[in-house]
Amino acid sequence: MLLTSYLLAGLAILLAWPIPVALSRARWTARSPFAAMVVWQAIALAGGLSMIGAMLFWGLNPLGDSLISASVGGIKLLMGDPDVNSPGPVHIFALSTAALLGFHLVLTLIRAAWRISRQRARHRHILSLLSEKSPTDPATLVLDHETPVAYCLPSFSGSVTVLSRGLVQKLSPDELRAVMAHERAHLDQRHDLLLLAFTSWNDALPWLPTSRLALAAVHELVEMLADDAALREVQSPTLLRALLTVATGALGDQGGKHAAAPPTGTPGGPTEELSSRRLRRLLTPQPPLNSALRNLIIATAIILFAVPTTLLIVPGFFE
Repeated sequence: MLLTSYLLAGLAILLAWPIPVALSRARWTARSPFAAMVVWQAIALAGGLSMIGAMLFWGLNPLGDSLISASVGGIKLLMGDPDVNSPGPVHIFALSTAALLGFHLVLTLIRAAWRISRQRARHRHILSLLSEKSPTDPATLVLDHETPVAYCLPSFSGSVTVLSRGLVQKLSPDELRAVMAHERAHLDQRHDLLLLAFTSWNDALPWLPTSRLALAAVHELVEMLADDAALREVQSPTLLRALLTVATGALGDQGGKHAAAPPTGTPGGPTEELSSRRLRRLLTPQPPLNSALRNLIIATAIILFAVPTTLLIVPGFFE
């Protein structure tokens, strides 16, 4: 089991620094944000499994030659079997670290989900007092505020899109349609769940380069995916004008707080930044990756996730 532990530790190191750094600097991600999103998810999942698995296999090594046999040996040890080798202090420390890390990751995810759901519930209550339903779309709320604002508020019991009166007055019908398509894409594709997962990952391991780079990349990628959905309904200049109206309005209102500010973890909020890569892909659109290359990238991501999973569940795979 030591070989498996070393392999998982090596993979964890690669996924903690060189691979995410290289991906964050890659230019192809703007041409296929969906494939890039799959790769980031594979890095996060495989990295977590590798970190926990490396310590788990190291700690269980005295108890057996595979995860199953070591688990059986651990049960026998707890039952007082004198023939089972007892793990030393180093192995007990490794097992404890693996258990604590796994518990910490799950607990942080639950805590982040609870915090964000409470924030959204409070924000929904504020909106019920300060906004009114759009006469053309019951799932759209119009906020009586001059600042150009557009964002979505996800919910399993009825998601809504929030627009400000100032934005509706400033945009043309086509530009407004672009904004609505952008926000609908956030809701339909459940970008809030992606942001929740990577936000909790960053909260749990803020010192890990992977978590910081992944969170920043995912924020940008969900906006690119929403941009692509809007571009299926309007032309690129129309979407760009609409996004600039929202962005410049938010910048002009940074000095004050207002009820239009969405809760944490909400995609497409009024203060979203138009990153240089988003602007560049709208100003000078590049052709998307060809299907063969995109499928190869997605297949590589699946393999990346499958490696630590296989090492963990297949008995004695490398023994």
